[in-house]
Amino acid sequence: MSESKKQSYLHGAAILAATVVIAKIIGAIFKIPLYNLLGDRGTTNFALTYSIYALLLTVSTSGIPVALSRQISAAAATGRQRQVKRYFSVALPAFAILGAVIAALMFVFADELAVLMGDNIAAGLRTLSPAVFFCCVVSVYEGYGQGHGNMLPTAVKQIIEVTCKLVFGLAIAWWLLKQGYDAPIIASGAISGVTIGLGIALVVLIFYKRKIDRDNGLHTGMAASAQDIPSSKFRTLISIFKVSIPITLGASFISIMTLIDYRLVLYRLQSGAGFSEQTAKILTGVYSKAQTLLILPSSLIVPLSVSIIPAIAAAIANHRHREAKEVMESSLKLTNLFAMPAAAGMCILSYPIFNVLYPNSNKTGPTLLMIFGIASFFVCMQIISTGILQANGYEKIPMITFPIGGIIQIVLDWFLVSDPKISIVGSPIGTLTCYFIITVLNFSYIAFKVKTKLNFAKVFIKPVLCTAVMGVTAWAIYNLSFKVGSHAVGAGRIALTLYLLGAIVAAVLVYSVLIIATKTVTREDMKLVPKGERIANFLKIK
Repeated sequence: MSESKKQSYLHGAAILAATVVIAKIIGAIFKIPLYNLLGDRGTTNFALTYSIYALLLTVSTSGIPVALSRQISAAAATGRQRQVKRYFSVALPAFAILGAVIAALMFVFADELAVLMGDNIAAGLRTLSPAVFFCCVVSVYEGYGQGHGNMLPTAVKQIIEVTCKLVFGLAIAWWLLKQGYDAPIIASGAISGVTIGLGIALVVLIFYKRKIDRDNGLHTGMAASAQDIPSSKFRTLISIFKVSIPITLGASFISIMTLIDYRLVLYRLQSGAGFSEQTAKILTGVYSKAQTLLILPSSLIVPLSVSIIPAIAAAIANHRHREAKEVMESSLKLTNLFAMPAAAGMCILSYPIFNVLYPNSNKTGPTLLMIFGIASFFVCMQIISTGILQANGYEKIPMITFPIGGIIQIVLDWFLVSDPKISIVGSPIGTLTCYFIITVLNFSYIAFKVKTKLNFAKVFIKPVLCTAVMGVTAWAIYNLSFKVGSHAVGAGRIALTLYLLGAIVAAVLVYSVLIIATKTVTREDMKLVPKGERIANFLKIK
């Protein structure tokens, strides 16, 4: 792989990965106290509204921008700068109009949508509706930056968004609580920070776009060469929608399934299992808390997936197949190096994790988190495999594999959740099965249809072995700490926090030593980590 290209890909991924870590920390500061403030019942109300925001966020960060970045990257790599400008000039008004129409419909029909979702969330939907417009417009600017290998606009946008959500959303929610408003109004107040953040981010991204144009010589008029005559506006628009629709549907799958899952679980807990509406919403609230942790590992894989798509697309467009293979294998190994231990940790330490974060919640929480822990690995694999398929021009394949997994999840939800002995635990079982099936189908297609053949043993075997040893370490340290410490300091929230931190620190140290000693992680891999080369020098990684 050419060093400049790889550095661009790794630098972009590092920026987004570091940003997501910061964003998730800020998000946790927002969500955990809010969920404890609302309780299990109130959490359901907020989670239903927030799941719609999550869908919008996915479209904004992984749908439209990914499609545009792939097309812009390929055009720029072949010297078609006028076509690059045409993509943006056509996409911006098209998605702005689309966003305005959907936002208006969401505001006008908020009551009907709330009835469809089975809870009183109309106020939150109206508060969120302007964010639809901002999401669509912001996504065009993000895709433009990503197509030029510049991930900084996306990173800045995410920081602004989560900061406003924390500062404005939590402050407004707290004020509404003090004024005596009920959960639906408090949830709408909490969600208002999203709309404020996206509005501010849009202004910032407009200035970043101008800087990108100056850096790439696109701010001045350019004479068209024989190879740089752009397609018509109509053909460009059709090509954008042709690529963006399947990619957006694929990227939005998790959020779409979350929406369906919430509604179906609420219904089957009452109609099938025979629980009261109050009990059903309490159980769904606990489910929402556990699901928040499910998506944490995958949110850190999304930046990697976003970064590799333009890198692979540009390499393939210039027939640099070896470079494309290196990027794909590197991204798979890095996903495994993070997703495997994260999944094992959530599964093994589910009881202390859940009870430390949500001490007064329903006792089913740790069981839900244990299953979600296993599922989180396959969610990560689904994301990175989908990115590889999209980068290779197979963006329609996820439109086949996703519905297959989704139908299986819906069927399992329908039958398992309605069994009183299984009830809410049936939903994470369905989630695990869904993403396992999608992962298997995606990798089967990659193995048999993608021209560049990948060495799967190289990217899977060592991470599995290192994770297994790490998992045993975490289990042993926690249980030993609990057995010894419970007699001295008890088993309250503070004590559990100490036992949990001890297990995590021991597991991280063991895992870090193993992946370095076994040469599972290389200097090339470390370049993806912010300041990775300095860390590699310090650890003497070759």
